[in-house]
Amino acid sequence: MQACLPWGASGEWRHVLSKYHKSVVPTKSRAGAIPLVAIVGRPNVGKSTLFNRLTGSRRSIVGDEPGITRDRIYGEYEWMGRDFRLVDTGGMVPDDAELIPSEIYAQAQVALEEADALVLVVDARTELASPDYDLVRMLIRGGKPLFLAVNKVEGEAMAMAAENFRQLGIRNVFPVSSEHGLGIGDLLDAISDAIPAPPEVAPTEEEILAAAEAEAAAEAAAEAAEDEPAPAETDDRDLLPLHRTHGDFEPHETSIAIIGRPNVGKSTLLNALTGTSRAIVSPIAGTTRDAVDEVVEFEGSQLRFVDTAGIRRKGKTHLMAEKMAVVMARRHLEAADVALLVIDATDGVTAADATIGGYAHESGRSVIVLVNKWDAVTTGRTDGKPPADREVFEEQLRRTLKYLNYAPVIFLSALEGTGLGRVLNEVKAVAAERRKRVSTGQMNRFLEKIDFQRAPVPMAKRIRIFYMTQAAVAPPTFVLFTDRDIKLHFSFERFLENQIREAFGFKGTPIWFKVRARNVAKKD
Repeated sequence: MQACLPWGASGEWRHVLSKYHKSVVPTKSRAGAIPLVAIVGRPNVGKSTLFNRLTGSRRSIVGDEPGITRDRIYGEYEWMGRDFRLVDTGGMVPDDAELIPSEIYAQAQVALEEADALVLVVDARTELASPDYDLVRMLIRGGKPLFLAVNKVEGEAMAMAAENFRQLGIRNVFPVSSEHGLGIGDLLDAISDAIPAPPEVAPTEEEILAAAEAEAAAEAAAEAAEDEPAPAETDDRDLLPLHRTHGDFEPHETSIAIIGRPNVGKSTLLNALTGTSRAIVSPIAGTTRDAVDEVVEFEGSQLRFVDTAGIRRKGKTHLMAEKMAVVMARRHLEAADVALLVIDATDGVTAADATIGGYAHESGRSVIVLVNKWDAVTTGRTDGKPPADREVFEEQLRRTLKYLNYAPVIFLSALEGTGLGRVLNEVKAVAAERRKRVSTGQMNRFLEKIDFQRAPVPMAKRIRIFYMTQAAVAPPTFVLFTDRDIKLHFSFERFLENQIREAFGFKGTPIWFKVRARNVAKKD
């Protein structure tokens, strides 16, 4: 499978793709094994409401404004014991010459080509128009099972009006109400009948023997473990790495949120990293609204990149869709493991960049700072000024984003494809650091070597640490058992954090501290 290069990809990115030709493959979870159903239709007919209803989520932004959904949004649903993939598309307006509608139409066409069945959604409260007939003719030419969902049918009068839509020439007509869940079951039954279930494949003799051998080996290992005495001490390094603070498990994929101000190149970066045209790219700020995600396999790891809407101040957002896009961007950031903070090199580091970086830092996400469009201020500079100096720029960046001193900084051009190889390597490295665990024994030996007298802390705020242990990962969280029940002074916390980073690393991830004092237990 050949990955698509981003526009104007440089020799550096071509080298990365040739080196990781087998490991960098855009993919989706279980894609190909599950049938795909595409929801299509004109703007503002309720496609996203139907998508959210079937997937049991609020993934797609819903509102009264037409044209809210622009990119393809994927999800999954289960019906009668079978799994289906679902794709929500933007409103299709054929032959629209404007930039954004034409890009939405192009994204929807991709969904039509890869889908196994199509659901055309129309609004029962509107009259049929020529674009409806044009769209139906195009869908019928595709030769795929086509179902007409007449949406917003609530009551007998509207059910009668839904019959008028048979004029479109589609045999399978279903009056539904996506908002209230009416008529959805009949629609799903028809889709399930139209897509044949995959035949059950009987296991081969070799597979049966292999399974029996594996089961016998597991039983033998369990019996041997019961006979062996328990070890006197268990080193935490021997345990599986942790993913979140709530459970002990190895993550099957790493989620990476691409965040930043509007029009800094987030969608271009997603397309470049995944080798696709997954997200709509335009010079218009605020093009992306719904979060767009794509999975990349890199050196045996699953990396899910999520392109979020540009985050801006409340006073700068006017349409409801823009406000919801910012809210959803914050939610996807808080659900991610790693945040790629994209900064526009032509604008420099702004106060808005610092605010967005603060969201990632305070939520405990690992952070990598990406200075995009670096070519525009260096080799491709056209304003007659001398090329920007990397060291000077990074010094200014560190000064503005001083709370992100642990975050690596990468200079790149998503459009030209430079610097992208390092992004993948840093994401994998930072994700591993995020899940690193230090044993209590290591931590106590570390404490013995620290000269706390060097910490610039007022005497009234000094504390004595009896011992310290790592209580959680993602982000790394340490519990300090102290002699006093007081909040850590910021200077002491910074001093201790620097000492931990020097000894154990934790590159790219914030470190949290919690205090447990002995005198509190005595009072109780």
